[in-house]
Amino acid sequence: MGLISNGTTIFDNGAMASGFSSSLNFISKATASASASISFTSGIDSTYKEYVFYFVNLHPSTDGVKLLFNFSTDGGSNYNVTKTATNFYAGHTEADATGFGYDSGLAQSTSYAWGTVGTMGSANDESCAGLLHLFNPSSTTFVKHFVSKVTIYGSNPQSQITYGAGYGNTTSAIDAIDFKMDSGNIDAGEILLFGVS
Repeated sequence: MGLISNGTTIFDNGAMASGFSSSLNFISKATASASASISFTSGIDSTYKEYVFYFVNLHPSTDGVKLLFNFSTDGGSNYNVTKTATNFYAGHTEADATGFGYDSGLAQSTSYAWGTVGTMGSANDESCAGLLHLFNPSSTTFVKHFVSKVTIYGSNPQSQITYGAGYGNTTSAIDAIDFKMDSGNIDAGEILLFGVS
């Protein structure tokens, strides 16, 4: 089916759809088990222009912590890429209170960037899930943009969604990434890495 005007086909949506198609290509998976951090030191290269990290039930060992991440340009020897980032959140507690806001204290980071604004709980049924998109990490011309969306079972307790975006302020190729909690271990959960083609 296409768009037809006055009996003339202007475009064919089948032909257009082929130009917009994309697919996720599984690269690797890391499983936490009382892990201080989860690092991906391979698989991030010039093969794809976009990489997606999926967080599946990341459970902290410590109550009231936030998920963090940082990039490396030297294969994971150092995670020290300066980032400029911003985020906002919406939340709803089990006591029926709501919140929406922006945390200026988490907006810019010279070290690890904040993947969540609210703090996760460490009870057996509490965790976070979400994703992080990293764009064109092998570029040696542009900074490295990222976008994240993470939902948590918060420690107060609440449901909260955090939307984040920013860039790693380097023109060097990013070839590794590290995830950790701001205190304590990642007790359980998985992170899956995909390339987008």
